Amino acid sequence: MKRIIYVEDEKDIGEWVTRDLTERGYEVIWLKSGEEVDRYRHQADLLILDVMLPGLDGFSIGRRVKKQNPELPILMLSARTAVEDKLEGLQFADDYLTKPFHPDELSARIEVLLRRFHTNEEEMLQLQHLTIRLNDLRIEHNGEEIRLTGKQYYLFEYFLRNLNRILTKEHLYENVWGEPYLDGDKTLMVHIRYLREKIELDPAQPTIIETIRGLGYRMKR
Repeated sequence: MKRIIYVEDEKDIGEWVTRDLTERGYEVIWLKSGEEVDRYRHQADLLILDVMLPGLDGFSIGRRVKKQNPELPILMLSARTAVEDKLEGLQFADDYLTKPFHPDELSARIEVLLRRFHTNEEEMLQLQHLTIRLNDLRIEHNGEEIRLTGKQYYLFEYFLRNLNRILTKEHLYENVWGEPYLDGDKTLMVHIRYLREKIELDPAQPTIIETIRGLGYRMKR
């Protein structure tokens, strides 16, 4: 589980982002100001900084942290959209995202930064009885690799990126197949059945990919 330091003084935004990233499988340390960043920065895999903060602003904090920990990726968040502000932030930060933003975009940018800065690490996730080698998304059970077909692989990957989140059939189909979902189409259901046959101990009583009646599906850790 990757650990993110998130510095945001606005309560509503901070709660929303923290909840969303936690549901996606990250450990989030939410700080209301930059005063405690030094306390946690050595334990973090990524730093997300809002620009407008009480006391020292995000630019000042980011410059200091980058100088002390150049290997720590920094993502700036700001309502400032002026090119001058973005250029100032990108002098030290590794990415700059303007508000308002979609949570999927924030998650995607986080994943890119983590891959860029942690590609040499062997990352593993234990998903119930499965061991997931995240660098190449290899799935193992008792040391044996479980091989997936193309669509099974992309479906599993999308579930993994949204760990513990309830995903509707429409959302899954549109994001994995890239096409609008047609009511009554059994394609998704069939692929999930085949996927369960490969990854579940008992496909008839699945514990990894749950059916949430009336809503959709959820991959549960």
